[in-house]
Amino acid sequence: MATVRGLRHLLTCSRWRRGSGEAPQSRTLAAIVPGISQVDNNSDFLGKTPHRRHPGILQLPCIEVPPALAAAAQFLLLESSMPNVEKQVQALTNYLWSRRLPVEPQELQRRAVHLEKKFLENPELGQLEEKLREAVLRALRKTTYHWQELSYNESLSLVYMAARLDGGFAAVSRAFHEIQVRVPEFQPQTLMDFGSGTGSVTWAAHSAWGQSLREYLCVDSSAAMLVLAEKLLKGGSESGEPYVPGVFFRQFLPVSPKVQFDVVVSAFSLSELPSKADRTELVQTLWRKTNHFLVLVENGTKAGHCLLMDARDLVLKGKEKSPLDPRPGFVFAPCPHELPCPQLTASKPLACSFSQAYHCIPFSWNKKKQKDEKFSMVILARGSPEEANRWPRIIQPVLKRPRHVHCHLCCPDGHMQHAVITARQHGRDLYRCARVSSWGDLLPVIKPSESELPLSPADDSPGS
Repeated sequence: MATVRGLRHLLTCSRWRRGSGEAPQSRTLAAIVPGISQVDNNSDFLGKTPHRRHPGILQLPCIEVPPALAAAAQFLLLESSMPNVEKQVQALTNYLWSRRLPVEPQELQRRAVHLEKKFLENPELGQLEEKLREAVLRALRKTTYHWQELSYNESLSLVYMAARLDGGFAAVSRAFHEIQVRVPEFQPQTLMDFGSGTGSVTWAAHSAWGQSLREYLCVDSSAAMLVLAEKLLKGGSESGEPYVPGVFFRQFLPVSPKVQFDVVVSAFSLSELPSKADRTELVQTLWRKTNHFLVLVENGTKAGHCLLMDARDLVLKGKEKSPLDPRPGFVFAPCPHELPCPQLTASKPLACSFSQAYHCIPFSWNKKKQKDEKFSMVILARGSPEEANRWPRIIQPVLKRPRHVHCHLCCPDGHMQHAVITARQHGRDLYRCARVSSWGDLLPVIKPSESELPLSPADDSPGS
């Protein structure tokens, strides 16, 4: 266990650089803040489990799409004889990853008023209302992001399948794995997937809880996508036996407020909605349909992260209580708190994202056998926060150096910390746990009490 010396913690700020000219002791003391101190061994895992398998390990090894799904996807693509598939796949991938949020009508109106005031300073435009209006519209077209809704017909659905099937499967599998590891007794019976697309959520859920799930409801507004997802389940045909039983397809959400599902998922679908009002209505509806877990996944970009944080705050701060299910909600993952996201409140906002390796479906243009899917997620659960484990989350790749480890953590107090962990300062057990941890894992540590903290520079000054 951690020694008395190990109970003290030393955190360095992210701006630290070698050769800064400061004395090592003063630089270290200046960076001390209440943070990590020792291993949380309440479950006595150190006496039974190797450090490389500590309970905070959540990262999955390289994921492989089920062979039946990969074979069906390859068959459907070959059968379609679609020309220039590789170029279309690359174009769609680039578009999806560069996509930003649509500009809200209120923001557009504000920009128009600002431009109008600016142009009114020009006496020529100020006298002609028609010229003024044309100038404002022309300026708005040049400076405003033109968001467009994608209409998934048969051909675009196939391109989307070729571009996103394996990566989407990997991201959702990682989200489900979080629930599996932390709540192993949870055995869902029903699942609803909104914006189901190619059905990757159904395949990932079947891989995770195939023994208990008896009903999968796939909801997508695109009839072509629903047909494609059903074909993938049947090995590429329309009449085969489905690989996953109990799957139902429909274009609209269930109307009855009494219908709930153990797991509700929306993967890469919030970004398909044209306005914040539409997203708000959808998240409220999905939460009412949630019996246990609501899983939201988006691309690991600033836009995707902002969408998820808006949905998170909507559920946590929502005053609307369903008479059928008054249980409150809390953040199950990835945040170890219900406070504002420190990534968004930082001076330079960053996307809180994670990475999951996966084996690519062997399409002819896939030169790489393995890729990494960068995604953002939030898992909301019904109940109280006391039911969740509040260990710090590792939010960046762990940097392993000789005799010390750099961990960037999102902590239960709602702050980010850059911890430099050493065996000498924090004890052998915490050091070894940190060294085997990865981006996205939880670090099983507890905070010190005030008496365990070393003196701050002010308290340690002469004459104090």
